[in-house]
Amino acid sequence: MTFGFAPSSATSLSASSMRTERSADSANRPTRLLDPAEWAAAGIPLLRNPREVVTGLHTRHRPLPMTAVVAVLDPDERLRASASFARRDTATDGWTFRNALLSQLRRVIPHDLRRRTPVRTAVLLYCRDGDARWTEEDGAWMWGLRDACTLHGLRCGAYITMTRDGWQVLGEGRGGRRPSVGSVAEVLGGDEQPAPRTGGAATEMLRRAAAR
Repeated sequence: MTFGFAPSSATSLSASSMRTERSADSANRPTRLLDPAEWAAAGIPLLRNPREVVTGLHTRHRPLPMTAVVAVLDPDERLRASASFARRDTATDGWTFRNALLSQLRRVIPHDLRRRTPVRTAVLLYCRDGDARWTEEDGAWMWGLRDACTLHGLRCGAYITMTRDGWQVLGEGRGGRRPSVGSVAEVLGGDEQPAPRTGGAATEMLRRAAAR
């Protein structure tokens, strides 16, 4: 004969609460991210003139906090296409960011999947609050950028953050105080190349303002 004890209602509630907390914690914790060491080991190509790239993207898109600007550069580091979009998903997940970046890339430039070796490079500028130190959100954007580049046949380029204190190329230690979030955009000049294709909410706002 076997004897057993039915768990009390208090014990059952306690176990259920622990499972719920663990589930909520797993849902809120970032997944699919790269830390600074993994990013450095990925062999990301250095920008020859990061300030010029950042200034150009800031002038074209006027990004606000929680706005991402993805851009494609040719081998001479000339801008060929760019798009800006606001982060809408509350989850910090590289897979979600990858899908958003890939969607924007497909809108503004054909893929290079037929090439044996990628020729063009995609870089990402993300505007956020806080300071320049790496965050788990940055790690998720890094993962998303690297994966989106692979799926679109591009080289994965620099990940740049911009705050109200300035901008910084993460993993390189290069940055500057201007431009920054909320600063006046500089006037572009001396560019004889055809205007790159651009897209995104920020660009659409600029078009509407110019039409008024």
